[in-house]
Amino acid sequence: MKTKRLPLAVALAACSYSLGAPAADNTIWLQVTPAGHFKPADGREIKVPSWHINQAVATKVIERFHATKNKRVVDYEHQTLRKEENGQPAPAAGWYTDLEWREGEGLFAQVQLTARAAQYIAEGEYQYFSPVFLYHPTTGDVLDVQMGALTNAPAIDGMQELSLRAAASFGCFDDSPEENPVNPLLLALIAALGLAENTTEEQAVAALSAHTTNLRKLLGLDEKAGGEAVLAACTGLKAKAATSVDPAQFVPLSVVDGLKAEMAALTARLGERDEKDLDGQIAAALEDGRLPKVMEDWARDLGKSNRTALTAYLDKAAPIAALGGSQTRGEPPVADEKTGLTQDELAVCSAMGLTHDQFKAAKEA
Repeated sequence: MKTKRLPLAVALAACSYSLGAPAADNTIWLQVTPAGHFKPADGREIKVPSWHINQAVATKVIERFHATKNKRVVDYEHQTLRKEENGQPAPAAGWYTDLEWREGEGLFAQVQLTARAAQYIAEGEYQYFSPVFLYHPTTGDVLDVQMGALTNAPAIDGMQELSLRAAASFGCFDDSPEENPVNPLLLALIAALGLAENTTEEQAVAALSAHTTNLRKLLGLDEKAGGEAVLAACTGLKAKAATSVDPAQFVPLSVVDGLKAEMAALTARLGERDEKDLDGQIAAALEDGRLPKVMEDWARDLGKSNRTALTAYLDKAAPIAALGGSQTRGEPPVADEKTGLTQDELAVCSAMGLTHDQFKAAKEA
């Protein structure tokens, strides 16, 4: 994967801040940026939605400032950037000596003023401070404080953009058109951690650090344990997982699924056999007179819910000869004129101790 290296962008005379009174030693604290998101005071167009700085961003800016040996100049009206164009001198008004972040307020710079600059400020001849800083062309994060200027017109005509000639002398741009390969290690790290493609190196390192910390906790390691200790713990855990399964206590999932299928098939077959056995048992009881025809449905329902109870009933029931076989030689049974019951039905009433009305009610139900 290849990508073009994005040029850094420079913000010139972007903001204006009122000047306070210098201290007795001609030092003064000046606000360089506000906190959070901010835009140019003069409404000029920039290539990002807004500039941005918070404590984390400011910490890197301050570290970068302290790592630089050359002093950062504060001049008058940004003349340092214009001298190659107009040929005029660019005397210093002071020098940055320190930076600090003030939560809720922004980034501040301590400046050691020259005697003349201190006098100008004390007498009100200069009212504002205008910083020059680098910012990221995509996120708008402030990257570095370059210089600053005492000014009474922060939005100077013709100073909205820094010329490439002036910018080159300060290293503000990397405008190389060549395509440079992205760090393959960074790409691998981003992919492994599931991060967005535009993740910066600093963000990737922070994510890896957090991931490693959580991994140490899961492995029960000390927070200072090195990479070799983490790797050894992971390797040991993997080996233990591979050998700790007892075949006598655990079986593969495929075997369990196979057993479930066989059990289902066996249950279905047993159900079919039970149904056939029940039909045969009821048919035999009807044939030998132990079960009246009117009780067939009752016997079938009882057999399906409680086969043991039905069997016990039929074992105790005495065969009724009148119910066995056909008593009418194939002819339809003739009902008794007085009771309205057939001879078979009367025999059932006699065998079961039922009245004629009770039998009729059970028959009609």
